[in-house]
Amino acid sequence: MTLDRLLAQAAARLSAAGSPSARLDAEVLLCHVLGVDRTWLYTWGDREAPVFEWARFEALVAARAQGQPIAYLTGEREFWGLRLATSPHTLIPRPDTERLVEAALERAASPRGRLLDLGTGTGAIALAFASERPDWSVVGIDLRPEAVVLARQNAERLAIANIAFRESDWFAALEGERFHLVVSNPPYIAEDDPHLRRGDVRFEPQSALVAAEGGLAGLRHLVGEARVHLVSGGWLLLEHGHGQGKAVRDALAAAGYAEIATLRDLGGHDRVSLGRHVEGGTGGGQS
Repeated sequence: MTLDRLLAQAAARLSAAGSPSARLDAEVLLCHVLGVDRTWLYTWGDREAPVFEWARFEALVAARAQGQPIAYLTGEREFWGLRLATSPHTLIPRPDTERLVEAALERAASPRGRLLDLGTGTGAIALAFASERPDWSVVGIDLRPEAVVLARQNAERLAIANIAFRESDWFAALEGERFHLVVSNPPYIAEDDPHLRRGDVRFEPQSALVAAEGGLAGLRHLVGEARVHLVSGGWLLLEHGHGQGKAVRDALAAAGYAEIATLRDLGGHDRVSLGRHVEGGTGGGQS
């Protein structure tokens, strides 16, 4: 069987299973098995499929048809131009989170500083920032030891040296440390949200997705605790759900942050809310 025919059959199977990107999924999986890029696949699609790779590909297609995320099947995902290793112990990095990286970089005007990434997972946010600001010191923390190991492996493989990953329950292991920027993509999905029963999130760690208080518990905790770990003038930046912008801005205002705002993602949805810690300030400035 040629590679083109193998792809067509796999795409038809994934489409029948409900995949909204069946052809792309099939191409990504076959490229992974063959160790080639999609350009090669388009050029040499008339080649015969090797028997061993054919069997591996069929197994991956069967798993994808059952809903397994592509990022877990291939063991990697691209974020901010960085190819990151993934695992079922961490969330899959998503394009919307790049808005949080952009916002942090916009507020990192000083040539040197310290950034803290809370709940780092694969290390995506911390590594993206560190790759753009090599003179900054970056710390990523996660409660799960498996995530910390994975993030360290990603940093080593990408040769990003200005970064360290630690195990911590939020700020617990950071007593006395202060940062110019604190960023986080915390759990923010409500426990009864129907999206938890759809798509890739069915296979991702629920502890990294779900929060009490309608999804706001983690966000409110970070707002309340971060000021102790921010230098005066430092920024807290939080990713959240598209319907949570006002609630996060209200929490920031109640905690005394200044220059409060919510930024939208490429889809036009509220995605990142932020505030500036000014010692002795009275907060305000919402938008």
